[in-house]
Amino acid sequence: MSLPRQLRDESDFEQLPEDVPVFAHIADVEERRGFSLYYTFVIEVKTKGSSKYFIYRRYSQFFTLHAKLEENYGPDNGIAPYICTLPELPPKIFVGNKKDIAETRIPLLNGYMKGLLNSPTWLLLDEDLRMFYYQTLSDSEGIPRALRRLRPQTRKLKKDSQPISDVDRPRAEALFDFKGNAPMELNLKCGDLIYLLSWVNREWLEGTVGNRTGIFPASFVRIIKNLPELLYQVSLLRCYFHDHDRCLIRDISLEEDVGKCPSYKELLDLIRNQFPDAEVALNMRDKDGELIRLLDNSDMEFLITRGKRPPRAKNYFPWELHVTHEDDLEAYKTEA
Repeated sequence: MSLPRQLRDESDFEQLPEDVPVFAHIADVEERRGFSLYYTFVIEVKTKGSSKYFIYRRYSQFFTLHAKLEENYGPDNGIAPYICTLPELPPKIFVGNKKDIAETRIPLLNGYMKGLLNSPTWLLLDEDLRMFYYQTLSDSEGIPRALRRLRPQTRKLKKDSQPISDVDRPRAEALFDFKGNAPMELNLKCGDLIYLLSWVNREWLEGTVGNRTGIFPASFVRIIKNLPELLYQVSLLRCYFHDHDRCLIRDISLEEDVGKCPSYKELLDLIRNQFPDAEVALNMRDKDGELIRLLDNSDMEFLITRGKRPPRAKNYFPWELHVTHEDDLEAYKTEA
């Protein structure tokens, strides 16, 4: 079935909640650093209720979303009547200048998002799609450096009569009243039904009650259906910087899966960016507590396998990094 045919026969624009995205367009790309240099897309989102906001997404997040939608609704895997033809996602590119690749993807990803947001309403209410377009706390704190792209008018969906069910949406029930202390916090009354949008951290959730959206403590609610675990959440790398007579502990935030093994250069570039005023060396600690200097890519697998520590939480890398000054050889001396 063609996309226009889906739109005519299955959409029901009037029944959509006001906070459902109906338009998205890439306004710019920005340079970021994880284990290596990458580019993130600055996306302007407009909801049915005419709210506008910006979100920041990597191509890998588009790829993960598309894989989930194909698995749930694609012709090969979907279950009738929840089957549709998804727009084509631009493929992965493994060779080339990263900035040029990101710029080339902009019109293709705009077409992809337009296709998604012109899909049947039951797809627009999919929890993975909604979380992709939801403005997280991190998104709201971001300040776009430039908005270079023209933004076309939103195309509205046409009307039909497909009923909408909230049975499968992640949700929770408020066990106590909660009065927020900041504009971003969601006021709750005991018994409120909250539709969940994302985990902020282990203690706070984002969700909606009626037409209100905000964050609230997880301890104040009973989760009826939990959110799916995201593959590309913010991860933390525990790093110890041995600065002569003191040791600094830093948790480095990364948009990388905790199972990834970086190259030596990627890891060194990351640490140099974290400690720009020092000439640094990378190290791991062995089972006897001694520091071992890492020198090249051949040491990376050694770091991952021998440097494992029990993770503090699911979003922590299961290995730790020790950083010293490049000329500090005292760190490797042991007492007899």
